Amino acid sequence: MKNTDSSVETLAEDRLADLKPSNLNAVEKQSVITLAMKVLAIKHRAGRSLSKPEETRNYLRLRLADCRNEVFGCLFLDNRHRIIEVRELFQGTIDGASVHPRVVVQQAMEVNAAAMVFFHNHPSGVAEPSQADERITRRLKEALALVDVRVLDHFVVTAGESVSFAERGLL
Repeated sequence: MKNTDSSVETLAEDRLADLKPSNLNAVEKQSVITLAMKVLAIKHRAGRSLSKPEETRNYLRLRLADCRNEVFGCLFLDNRHRIIEVRELFQGTIDGASVHPRVVVQQAMEVNAAAMVFFHNHPSGVAEPSQADERITRRLKEALALVDVRVLDHFVVTAGESVSFAERGLL
């Protein structure tokens, strides 16, 4: 009988189960973060389907955790919600980033996206969406609807938590 990756994973022991952050030095902690980013990048590479929102949430939190300024980006998806590309589009200051709907629409058209997930970080460490976050999400959704691109979600992330607009009913 041939083993598949999933059957091997269920049979294998979790060698990292007993690993505790408090037992790691700074270099080891950075190695764990690097390894986690590599694993999550594989799950978010072009052609992969977004099937587990928690994986996307974790990927975005790790990707943006060390950003000292606000960063706004998009996951561009095809009509089956497979990743076409992940791009950081705008860099801002410690408390905001200017997001231009025209640029977002241009980028979506460039990669032929059918759907999108927005993301941005809050360097303050508070993931609660602001009124400005809600306004720009509405404007982007309206602009993208004109070219038949669906907006599936917008994540506001910090190193410790994230908020999904879709889960909050804000989309």
